[in-house]
Amino acid sequence: MGPGHPECPARLDAIEDRLLVTGIADALDHREVPLAPLADIELAHDRMYIASLRGLSDRLIDEEDAGGPAHMQLDTDTSINRHTWNAALRSAGAALAATDAVMAGEIENAFCSVRPPGHHATRDKAMGFCFFNNVAVAAKYALQRYNLQRVAVVDFDVHHGNGTEDILAGDPRALMVSIFQHPFYPYSGDQNPAPNMLNVPVPAYTKGMDVRDIVEMVWMPRLEQFKPEMIFVSAGFDAHREDDMGQLGLTEQDYTWITMRIKDVARRFSNKRIVSCLEGGYMMGPLARSVEAHIRVLADL
Repeated sequence: MGPGHPECPARLDAIEDRLLVTGIADALDHREVPLAPLADIELAHDRMYIASLRGLSDRLIDEEDAGGPAHMQLDTDTSINRHTWNAALRSAGAALAATDAVMAGEIENAFCSVRPPGHHATRDKAMGFCFFNNVAVAAKYALQRYNLQRVAVVDFDVHHGNGTEDILAGDPRALMVSIFQHPFYPYSGDQNPAPNMLNVPVPAYTKGMDVRDIVEMVWMPRLEQFKPEMIFVSAGFDAHREDDMGQLGLTEQDYTWITMRIKDVARRFSNKRIVSCLEGGYMMGPLARSVEAHIRVLADL
């Protein structure tokens, strides 16, 4: 996204380095993933929006080749470069490939270490560093491709997953449960959500034990009632107390506990099927340690 931008390539490097130095990488099944087919992107996004984003990408490449700038701003936070189109397709492609692998029984669950993130991308708009909504695309794909009746999305990013809500709101086959700092970007999620949206806004400086109480007393009864056949996770780690993108107080231990609770629901109702996709997390140390904690639970390490 340009020099100094928090959504940077170093995020994935930090995660990879952490998994290598802790030895966890040796225990994991690493997979390269394809670009998502446009037909699958269209399950969650408007066809004209997809065409517009591709057109902007082609125009940027032509202008850069003619000596123009390397980046094009879509809003104050979000820009594209000549690689964004393919990166966004591959990010969504990871969620789709993980869904296929989990549904085929090759693996119980998957973590998609991807960027750009996705949960702010609405049906027809890129925003908040996001272009295609990886989790929403995969959830819609699971419903259509595998004829599932119920899928759940769990979002614990510090920011409200407004794009996921925009795409899934009103679909009785999907349940979304989330916590997020409020009031905070994107200043949504607290106004008359659809019946299948369980949004829990929390004030700045909310600590991990309070979030655990919300998970136990608010999320869990709804998830147990819904009985999802598959769970998708918008795994944002910017609610960590050391991440200055937000002002919440979670720690690695909280992410471990939350992942254990998600995994318990998956064990009881979803045939252990979980696909988790990286969203936020912008301080390299806390991000890498939190992803490690998340993956340790998913992989039983």
